[in-house]
Amino acid sequence: MTYKEEFIKFMEDSGVLTFGDFTLKSGRKAPYFINAGNYRTGAQLAKLGDFYAQCMQDNGVEADVLFGPAYKGIPLSVSATVALFNRYGKDLPYCFDRKEVKDHGEGGMFVGKKLEDGDKVVIIEDVMTSGKALREVLPKLQGAAKVEVTGMIITVDRMEKALDSDLSAVQDAYKQFGVKVYSIVTIDDIIEAIRNGIIGGSEYLDKMLAYREQYGVKY
Repeated sequence: MTYKEEFIKFMEDSGVLTFGDFTLKSGRKAPYFINAGNYRTGAQLAKLGDFYAQCMQDNGVEADVLFGPAYKGIPLSVSATVALFNRYGKDLPYCFDRKEVKDHGEGGMFVGKKLEDGDKVVIIEDVMTSGKALREVLPKLQGAAKVEVTGMIITVDRMEKALDSDLSAVQDAYKQFGVKVYSIVTIDDIIEAIRNGIIGGSEYLDKMLAYREQYGVKY
């Protein structure tokens, strides 16, 4: 299997990728659901970090620091930094934000690496549905220092139109903020994995294709 196929199988085995009838936050009825909250063990996080690191390597994404938006992004950024060191010998720092500024102790908005002018920052997230997380964290990052956000790494690109646009969240992130979003896999990769018998879900394939036809964006 390719590393993309391995990741899709890993999502299925971890209970992160499931098939059925789901109502999304957007109100859309989807035949599949991705719940990154089901990565719960050390082994899963270690393996997940390897996939993030490989995605960064394959796409030549440069970074001086990895940033994990609170809260889900925190363990993801930690797993990615560990994997970058273990697999590629790259010892990068990481940081994450607080939901509220701490007014005692060391204070501040961020924990971990103190951002400095010129730092190349890569944001580590799970999935990107609306781009809300990016809109929230960019002002924080750029308010801390004159950093350059060189990319955002996510697990799955749903390749799905936003509610108010014909662009996907990934396309919109680049159009609005100039931030390139890289995904380990796309929904097209998942559909192909079902067709090739890498994972189950064949009984939902027609529904997935219809959903993709109705809401999907082609790159």
